[in-house]
Amino acid sequence: MEVKSTAKTVRFTARKTRLVLDVIRGKSVEEALAILQFMPNQAAVAVAKVVKTAKADATHNFNMDASKLYITKCYADEGITMKRFRPRAKGSAAPIMKRTSHITVVVDEK
Repeated sequence: MEVKSTAKTVRFTARKTRLVLDVIRGKSVEEALAILQFMPNQAAVAVAKVVKTAKADATHNFNMDASKLYITKCYADEGITMKRFRPRAKGSAAPIMKRTSHITVVVDEK
């Protein structure tokens, strides 16, 4: 049985989050958390939080063995984009797009 966990509107771009998710896809949960702990990317902290949540849901709600869990699917979709403006020369303005993402991690037993 697959267990899905999501984090919505995380303040990292989906593109940068996908770089982190590509590294841990298919690995065991323990190995993935060890990799994420030492990754230099800021999005690794948010991804680790979602992986821990999926692990806790699987063990607590579905009585799965934590040592047998592995990541079957993980993906990042685009969330909302907050639009801001920066003042520029001669009274004009330049747009700033503050992008967010929805992180989803699916775990299952081997």
